[in-house]
Amino acid sequence: MILTEFDYVRPVGLDEALTLLGTPGALALAGGQSLLPDLRAGAARARLLVDVRHLEELRGVETTPEGTLRIGALTTLAELAADPLVLARAPEIAAAARANGDPQARNLGTTGGNLAATGRATDLPVAAMAAGAEVELAGPRGRSTVTAEDLAASGVPQGRVITALLVPAGGSAAAFEKSADRATRYPLCATAVRVTADGPRIAVTGATARALRLRGVEDRLRGGPYTTDNVLAAFRAEPRELFVPGRGTSAEYLGHLAGVLTARALARAQALA
Repeated sequence: MILTEFDYVRPVGLDEALTLLGTPGALALAGGQSLLPDLRAGAARARLLVDVRHLEELRGVETTPEGTLRIGALTTLAELAADPLVLARAPEIAAAARANGDPQARNLGTTGGNLAATGRATDLPVAAMAAGAEVELAGPRGRSTVTAEDLAASGVPQGRVITALLVPAGGSAAAFEKSADRATRYPLCATAVRVTADGPRIAVTGATARALRLRGVEDRLRGGPYTTDNVLAAFRAEPRELFVPGRGTSAEYLGHLAGVLTARALARAQALA
């Protein structure tokens, strides 16, 4: 399908970009890995594309005085996957970035774009949920934060843009596992886990209608041990309607696959602890 007509603007700074994004029909262009295919397919419409790819203030990884990892929204998935701070302190985030697409997609795709693509199953949101991360948003009225879980449920509000992913101080007891669709490389099912003193945090995507944190499974596994049998039993206790059949797979199969991947991720997280 041929792209529809739209205007294009390259703002000189974030303030100008936010003003432009307040215009009806304006969309932010960063990596373009989700937006451009959606525009071609007619799944998205734009009157104005606001190109933010050059805004250096939205790039890079740093540690705040509170110990939080602040990951700029324009940090590419390739940069995220290789960053030493992320590898050491949020391995589930690095692994999810590394599992996304192919090298070309990772070199172009951005952290913010992957988080914002709530209409399709992407890898980064579940890792952010498991890490207990928040997402920083900016708009004409200033900046605010939402949990990664809330963002997955509601998407990015009109006129606002993701500026950073905020990952709280944690350890290495975290992991990500994925079974990819061979044609698209999107997750047929992906799980991310982080083992904390209060028990595991577990999130799933692909097998469910959207990225979800599975608190019922977390409660059943609290106190451990995280054996494969225990994890699979915890998943069998979940309502079958939680898992959405598709692409030739049944809900029962996807529920089992989610359990298997979660068991693997928990084993890896414990080994890294």
